[in-house]
Amino acid sequence: MNIKSVEIEKPEEDINVILGQSHFIKSVEDLYEALVTSVPNGKFGLAFCEASGKRLIRYEGNDELLIRYAIKNAENVGAGHFFIILLKNFYPINVLNAIKDLQEVLTIFAASANPLRVVIYEEDDMRAVLGVMDGFKPLGVENDQDKKERKEFLRRIGYKL
Repeated sequence: MNIKSVEIEKPEEDINVILGQSHFIKSVEDLYEALVTSVPNGKFGLAFCEASGKRLIRYEGNDELLIRYAIKNAENVGAGHFFIILLKNFYPINVLNAIKDLQEVLTIFAASANPLRVVIYEEDDMRAVLGVMDGFKPLGVENDQDKKERKEFLRRIGYKL
């Protein structure tokens, strides 16, 4: 029995990552289709850890660098039915509902551009994701100025009117 954490590596700081678990090899193609139909010009790489049969890391995407990082991270996490998607030039909010609507997607562990660490439990030849550390601990509670800045930011990037 072993518990450890695995850092998710990204080629650039502003790359967003979606971590999840699915239950079927069909997930790779369905995730690909959900991504390209949601944001046709978005760049991404995805990898999925097959949990039985050949037990391969299956992958797709439209950006070679992001695909390589997705594969590397999937190898490092190595938990059955785990998937990782790295996004460039778009945000998880643009695709999360499409991903969650896929029949084979069980859960989303994280969707973030923050530093991520996956907490893994390992026993014999099996691994499980226990949880995900997303970013850092809070430093305080927002004040009125912080609240104003938050609201202005959301409007500046077009997520609120």
